[in-house]
Amino acid sequence: MRDMIKRLLRLLLPFKMWVALAISLSFLSIGSSIGLMMTSAYLIGTAALHPSVAQLQVAIVGVRFFGLSRGIFRYIERLIAHQVAFRLLAQLRVWFFNALEPLAPACLSRRRSGDLLARVVTDVEMLQNFYIRVLAPPVVALLVSLLMGFVYGFFSWSFACVLFMFMLAVAVGVPLLTLFTTRGIGARVSTLESELAVLAVEGVQGLADLMVFGRDRSHFNHFAEKHDELIRLRRRQKSLLALHQVLIGLLMNITLVLMFIMMAPKVNSGVLQGVSFVVLALGIMASFEALTPLPNAALFLEEIESAAKRLFEIITPHPPRLRPPLSTPVDHTIEFSHVTFRYSADDAPVLKDFSLTIPHGQKMVIVGASGLGKTTLTHLLLRFWEIQQGRIVIGGHDINQWSPRQLADMISLAPQDIFLFSGSIRDNLLLAHPRAKEEDLERVCQSAQLLTFIRALPNGLDTQIGEGGYRLSGGERRRLNIARALLKDSPILIFDEPTAHLDVENESAIWRMVTELSVEKTVVIITHRAPKTDMGFLTFVDLQSCQDADRV
Repeated sequence: MRDMIKRLLRLLLPFKMWVALAISLSFLSIGSSIGLMMTSAYLIGTAALHPSVAQLQVAIVGVRFFGLSRGIFRYIERLIAHQVAFRLLAQLRVWFFNALEPLAPACLSRRRSGDLLARVVTDVEMLQNFYIRVLAPPVVALLVSLLMGFVYGFFSWSFACVLFMFMLAVAVGVPLLTLFTTRGIGARVSTLESELAVLAVEGVQGLADLMVFGRDRSHFNHFAEKHDELIRLRRRQKSLLALHQVLIGLLMNITLVLMFIMMAPKVNSGVLQGVSFVVLALGIMASFEALTPLPNAALFLEEIESAAKRLFEIITPHPPRLRPPLSTPVDHTIEFSHVTFRYSADDAPVLKDFSLTIPHGQKMVIVGASGLGKTTLTHLLLRFWEIQQGRIVIGGHDINQWSPRQLADMISLAPQDIFLFSGSIRDNLLLAHPRAKEEDLERVCQSAQLLTFIRALPNGLDTQIGEGGYRLSGGERRRLNIARALLKDSPILIFDEPTAHLDVENESAIWRMVTELSVEKTVVIITHRAPKTDMGFLTFVDLQSCQDADRV
């Protein structure tokens, strides 16, 4: 808990002045409410004694001042607080995405997309409550307690000490009771919200499969069960919170009764005026306004702790990079030198003492059965994962010397698992080269055997393909993926299973396209089967034989 609070406070540092201003305005607003109640009580009590109007002038001015200032301070405080909240929320999202980006896809591949969505949206939004509903209320309550102790000290230090002790006891005791009675609920609520996000995302994405196998009803029933449990827990939270608010009111009345008992002898002896008796009583009632948000702060604390843990657990430090080279290399020879890699400490090595050299300008086909680590090679080359042993070198420089952006500029990848964005064909192509001209788009589409299909469409390149490209066939999505990689025009091209889902004619055309690429480009083609026709310009490497030779 302590470490979590320190990390959250560090995120607050850029906004410390704004937060301090919001807290100060909240204190002034409650202070104005107390002043309004006390001056009003004095005005009414004194007016009942029929004094001259001159004796009431100060009280009248005080009522007007505190009445106006209360509204003004409250408005400005809410304005500043919401401004801080929105700025914090934006900052938290930027912070989280900046921390998340270096971890993709290695540290995210084994997490469910719905769970990540819940962390990105719900958990990040929950963190803003730490500053608004957890941090500020106790500070304001402490300041108000000190203010009341100071004001009541003018009448009697015994009054001030008793009031301050009672307010402190309420400020500490009731939130602790809230924490005790709601223990475990906040963490469970956070978990349920994540599970519901997962079920919702998977239910939408896999709806067709659920319906085909007749599991749609059971999936939705499971979702409803989780949702009902969440509602029950939320209701329990609100019920307990309402009881604790009532408890604060009860303790306020007990404080009033005790103060009455202490003040009565002083009133009877003439030490304390009757009007002052009423003024002090109403001041106590008004001051407890600062204590009412504290149970809510305690209620949020557990949920915030759970949300923070869920966010921090996936944001782990990435390995430090070596000093970057001064310029992009002219030679793009790729070397895998005695590389050993496993996805986790408990897994068997995917690559063990693996070595391979792909000379600059060579077109190399890496052939191997599924599961041998062909796709893993591309991910390691792009530093999606970090190797445990060995070195990977491009142009004579260890890839740890290159930033992710530099590697991405040097390497153009047509991955095996294709992701297409909702939008048009043009939008998905321009992702690789936003300033590409129309003739460039047509050129790469022609090379990928896609141009004839596009020209037959009513809207051509501006045809909408739907989320994930669901309006395209598997082969069309594959060819669009290849065209996008070609448009990027990087010195290193990697095609992972480029001919999957293609018919014989298009498959042969893709292989011909690969052989016709510039001799200045280093090209790597990964496939589980070699082309049936003779491709004299390609160098073939059997990954299984290569790994067996390295292990001897």
